[in-house]
Amino acid sequence: MASPSKLAHVVFKTGRLTAMTEWYVRVLEGRVTFANDSLAFLTYDDEHHRIALISTGASERPGEGHTGLHHAAFTYDTLGDLLGTYRRLNTEGIHPFWCVNHGPTTSMYFEDPDGNHIELQIDNFATEEALHEWFASGAFEEDPIGTRFDPDELVRRFESGESFAELVKRS
Repeated sequence: MASPSKLAHVVFKTGRLTAMTEWYVRVLEGRVTFANDSLAFLTYDDEHHRIALISTGASERPGEGHTGLHHAAFTYDTLGDLLGTYRRLNTEGIHPFWCVNHGPTTSMYFEDPDGNHIELQIDNFATEEALHEWFASGAFEEDPIGTRFDPDELVRRFESGESFAELVKRS
């Protein structure tokens, strides 16, 4: 059997094609590779599209208890990249609704114009072996959700030169 080599893209249905296109381009610092009145392809790298938006004409957001996709996550290479993105979005009026250190990741969750949740994250462990050791310690089983953090406080600590290990350690 063969496993896929990568996750190619996520597709959202929307009644707000323009607003959703603009939001994802801003949040992911992406670009539109194709768009018309019913479809938009967006990317932030060399893939032809990472996000696709399909216009449905619907205007209602799904209720809290609906089934379906919970969120899509995007990983940054460094904590500096994640915090720089947070600061940029904050000045543009896009604020995370939840910031949490899950253990494996330090994550910020945002809500797009349709109410979909998007996670921007970094990996907290440099190697797969270190992550597996942490899982084996029982820390994740004790608290699989993680610890909330104040993103402005994390920025302050980062800018003061605190070590990566301390910045991503769950309290």
